Formats: sequence, C-alpha cells, structure tokens
Amino acid sequence: MRCVVQRVTEASVTVNGETVGAVGPGLMVLIGVSTEDTDADLKYMAEKVPNLRIFDDENGVMNRSVIDAGGSILAVSQFTLYGDARGGRRPSYIRAAKPDEANAMYERLVAAWRAKGIHVETGRFRTEMKVSLVNDGPVTILIDSEKAF
Repeated sequence: MRCVVQRVTEASVTVNGETVGAVGPGLMVLIGVSTEDTDADLKYMAEKVPNLRIFDDENGVMNRSVIDAGGSILAVSQFTLYGDARGGRRPSYIRAAKPDEANAMYERLVAAWRAKGIHVETGRFRTEMKVSLVNDGPVTILIDSEKAF
C-alpha cells in the first residue's frame, strides 16, 4: 500500500462540480492499493499515517501528529500510485489492485482512522475527481508499506 501524505490548511474533492469531501487543517492522503497488499499492509498504514509527527508544536518543531493537532484527513483512492513508468512512456498499472479489492481495502483503512476518533472525509471511488488543496509548508511524505522508499 502506498500513501502520499500532505499537510494541508484545507483540501477538497469535487465530482461533477459537487464537493463530496472537504477538510480544514489536517492531511490530504492519496491512497494506492496493490495486488499484493494484506491485512499487515493495512494495519501499517492505519498506524503510520495518523501518527506521523509533521505538525508544528508550540516551538515550531514538527513534533505533533494529526491526532495531536486535532486535524482531519481527506482520503482519496488513487490507483496511479502504482503506475510503473520505468519501461516506456505509458505507465503500467499491473501492480494496482482491481477496483473491488482496492475499494474494500481503502474503505477498511478509512474505517480504521475513524475508529481512532479522526474526522475523515473521502473522495468518491471510481469517479473523475478534482482535488484541490493548500499544502502547508509544503510538507509531503511518501509512505510505502513495503518500505520501498
């Protein structure tokens, strides 16, 4: 499983001009699910993302998590995180999970974050979405449950 985590002052996602998810200060998280992901990958992301200490404390040091900061998460599924462009100009998505499998894992991850008391908004799976955000910092972290980077 891969996540692109961005600290934001605000973020939203629209589908056909309708805002389907929006958050104030918190995290914008793009989520990619691979064909090889298991419960262990899900558990890793369920713990890692909300506990990343990327929010400033009272001394201006990134020492607080989204939980500590009382922020929200906007979670958007994005199969293209498994795009492999090493072999040419058209990325291969062979490692991206099939839609039903990916959506189930995505929904479980969102539920795990909500179970921690985090307010989580979402995009709309398998639709053309427009994502807007104001990256705060900017702070962007790449996380891979296989620890590939």
